[in-house]
Amino acid sequence: MIRASGLRSGYGGRAVLHGVDLRLAAGEFAALLGPNGSGKTTLLLTLAGVLTPLDGRVELDGRDLARISARERARLASCVPQSVQVPQGFTVRELVRMGRYAHAGFFGGCGPEDEAAVDAALSEARCQELAPREACGLSGGERQRVLLARALCQGRRLLLLDEPTSALDLARRVEAFDLLAAQHRAGGTVLAAAHDLNLAALYCPRLIFLKGGRVALDGPTAEVFTEANLKDIYETDIRVAPHPVTGAPQAHMVPGAGPGRP
Repeated sequence: MIRASGLRSGYGGRAVLHGVDLRLAAGEFAALLGPNGSGKTTLLLTLAGVLTPLDGRVELDGRDLARISARERARLASCVPQSVQVPQGFTVRELVRMGRYAHAGFFGGCGPEDEAAVDAALSEARCQELAPREACGLSGGERQRVLLARALCQGRRLLLLDEPTSALDLARRVEAFDLLAAQHRAGGTVLAAAHDLNLAALYCPRLIFLKGGRVALDGPTAEVFTEANLKDIYETDIRVAPHPVTGAPQAHMVPGAGPGRP
């Protein structure tokens, strides 16, 4: 589905990623994890075509991403950024409808199929009641749900999400991951950057850890989500125990055990 080879990417000529190799097959659901500054956002922006690599290559469906037009990229992959400036003067429904840009006809109009896609996305992201409101007046959590709805409206084949639950309360976080899991079960491919280790381990069959701009760990959740690995990645004492309902590994922080502590 999407592949990065020897990827160096960053900002203003300064590399944040250093030789990243990564392949996400169609139908996978993976979480991108790692400490602050490890390169998660940079990798997602590069995979989405927002950032141009300093070196290396990104392929989408076997084609060089650099040779795919922005409009076609938008049809193939939907991206939810960590933060976005919501334009003034638009309702939530109009903002979500913007996700149909890549599918619009020659004259750019929206037909019944597009409006049905908007309705479905609003419903799945639990945003129906927000539809008539001014988008610029939303709270952080509401805005995050609306941006997810816009991505679903754009396309569900490949979802690239940067901290999609960062502004959500606990119940909404679970709802959001339930929604992503449903997209995965329906055949979609999902790559989500996250700081919530436990939600990622509960929902994602595959975990990819970045550290220092490189892939430090990559594999099935049950194999890589261990105390030794997490202590090495985050440089703090972390204990792992099974979830009481699902049995998935869950991380437990140890107070006073940050970097530099005995």
